[in-house]
Amino acid sequence: MPAFIGHIDADCFYVSAERVRLPHLRSLPTGVLGNHGACIIAKSYEMRAAGVTTGMPIWEALPICPDGIYIKRDFTWYETLSRKMLAVVKSTSPLVEYYSIDEMFFRVKRPNATVARDLQQQVLTHVGVPVSIGIAPTKTLAKLASDTNKPNGYHVVCTDADRQQLLHGLAVTEITGIAHRSAAKLSQHGIATCDQFAAADRRLIRHLLTKRGEDLWWELNGTAVIPVTPSRPRHKFVARGGSLGRATADVDRLRAFVVRNTERLVEALNYYRLGCDQLILDVSFKPSGRAALRENMLATAWRFEDIAPAALRLLHRLWAGNSIHYMHVIAGKLRDRRYVQRSLFPDADERQQALDRLRHEVNASVGRFALRSAATLPLADVYADPANAYDICDIYGKSCF
Repeated sequence: MPAFIGHIDADCFYVSAERVRLPHLRSLPTGVLGNHGACIIAKSYEMRAAGVTTGMPIWEALPICPDGIYIKRDFTWYETLSRKMLAVVKSTSPLVEYYSIDEMFFRVKRPNATVARDLQQQVLTHVGVPVSIGIAPTKTLAKLASDTNKPNGYHVVCTDADRQQLLHGLAVTEITGIAHRSAAKLSQHGIATCDQFAAADRRLIRHLLTKRGEDLWWELNGTAVIPVTPSRPRHKFVARGGSLGRATADVDRLRAFVVRNTERLVEALNYYRLGCDQLILDVSFKPSGRAALRENMLATAWRFEDIAPAALRLLHRLWAGNSIHYMHVIAGKLRDRRYVQRSLFPDADERQQALDRLRHEVNASVGRFALRSAATLPLADVYADPANAYDICDIYGKSCF
């Protein structure tokens, strides 16, 4: 029998994770807030039924769902349950891809409903969260099968008739990788549903959506071309940033956020043993607008002392006194450090390495941000909030995000 692929996706994962440690929340309308407590990043089905949407500010959600319970997110706890879920899936499959914090792809030997039901029960027993499962010949079909059978459902696609039934009438935006811009291109050619996408001329799809679109065409037609990858693909960029909470035009606070995000970026570069030849600063303004600039580094960089000045220079060039509410510091043109030119001044290089090791050891033993740049002092409120200590991008090993 040819290999099949499964997709497992936790239902309302952040809310389900909170209900594991706070069982009294079950059946109550529950929302999880972002790190600054301003927006809903996850909501229970009860809260969704009241009309609350993901990304909605809490001041808009409260009048719609006044009886809701709103909790600050805790990615340290969510990672704990995510790793347990990953361990359960690995115990049942020889090949597993840690796709995101609440999603995994896995190889299936026997594609049938019993396999899906048994895995659902194992995850519920050992992790405590409900999941939806899809099993199909390809990753794209498997994800569609699980996404369309939420919550706590499963769907197995074994035959071509099963495949056609799954695709029939389903909007193309349900396909991972087809967002509104791609959907607009397709609609100009009368392609609005998944079955129409699969029936379209392959060459047209490639012309409209490049090779990525063609890969999806093959996958929807039952030919697997996107593999299950047990290790994370090589990075093209590494970024750290996010919302600043309330928009600000305070220059000291903006510089502090640049430095904070640079320190987080350096952590990631050190973890992956990468250096960057280019740095990008991307910001969003209030009430509207967005800008980004890049700077080529003089040499491959991965240390805070080299990256922070470049990031601050980019802020100086970008900022014209208007309020900023979103920011990302992005490392580009990445290099494996093993193949980077060494310093011409080895003594200075060794001293800097010793300081880097000391900083890492102190933070590892005392607290992640115990030793940090004094430039971040204007963000005392941010560092005092435990919700800001750990983010989803700090969970390593996932294929995306």
